[in-house]
Amino acid sequence: MRIDVVTLFPEMFGVVRDLGVTGRAHAQGRWSLHAWNPRDFTHDVHRTVDDRPYGGGPGMVMMAAPLEAAVNAAQQSRAAQGLGPAPVALLAPVGRRYDQAGAEALAASDGLILICGRYEGVDQRFIERCVTQEISLGDFVLSGGEIAALAVIDAAVRLLPGVLNDGNSALQDSFNDTLSGLLDSPHYTRPEVYEGAPVPAPLLSGHHANIASWRRERSLTLTAARRPELIESARAKGWLTKHDERYLAQLAGIEPPADASAAKRRKPRKPAGGDAS
Repeated sequence: MRIDVVTLFPEMFGVVRDLGVTGRAHAQGRWSLHAWNPRDFTHDVHRTVDDRPYGGGPGMVMMAAPLEAAVNAAQQSRAAQGLGPAPVALLAPVGRRYDQAGAEALAASDGLILICGRYEGVDQRFIERCVTQEISLGDFVLSGGEIAALAVIDAAVRLLPGVLNDGNSALQDSFNDTLSGLLDSPHYTRPEVYEGAPVPAPLLSGHHANIASWRRERSLTLTAARRPELIESARAKGWLTKHDERYLAQLAGIEPPADASAAKRRKPRKPAGGDAS
C-alpha cells in the first residue's frame, strides 16, 4: 500500500513513517509514504500557496494551482511504479466519517492521496477538479488536515498483513465485526492485585468459555453505557445472540422473554390423579 500526502508540513508524518508498529512496517516495505509540499509547485519568490478569499471574510484560502500540481506529481510517481490512478481524499468537516470499515477498505487497497488543508479552507475549484472523496474524523475542527491524516494512515496500516505481532490482535479491536461491532472489553495485566483492586476472577480461572463469556458481557455492558447506537446496529444486523439479548435485558432491568423453543421441549405434566383412561 502506498500513501501520498499533500501537505505544507511533511515533517509531521515522521510519526507514522519512523515510529511504532507503522514505522516498523514502513521499514519492512509493507507500505510506503510519499509527501508532497505544495510550496514546491509554486513559481513566485515567496512560494505562495494561499490568498485572501473572494467575497471577503477572515483568514486565507489555499490556492488551487499548487495543490493540483502536487496531486499530478503524486499520480505520475505512482504510475511510474505501475500503480493506477489513486483516489484523492480531502480531510474536511463535510467529509464522510472515517470508521473501522473505512480503515479496512484502505488497507485492502493500493492506497490513496491525502490532501491536508490549512487556513480557512481550500479553493472549491480544486475540490471539484481533483478530489474524489472527503473524509472527516468527527464534529470538531483542527488547525489542518495533518493530524487527521495521521489517524487515517495509522488505522489502516496496522491492519496490513504481518504488521501486528499477533495477527489476531486486530480482530479483538473495538468496532471489529468479530466483536459484533461493539466496544472491546476491559483488559488487565500484572500485578494480580494493584492498590487493593484485584483482577476479575473469571480471567484467572483458566476456563476459556467462562473467560469468553465474561469478556462478551463486559463488552455489552460498556457498549450499552457508552455507545448504545452500536447495540442497535448489531441488533439490526442479527449479530446479537439470545444470550446477548437476555443479558442486555437484565442490564436494563427488563424481564427477559421466555424462550419459546425451551417451552416446546418441556414435557407436559400428567394430571395429579394419574391416567384417567
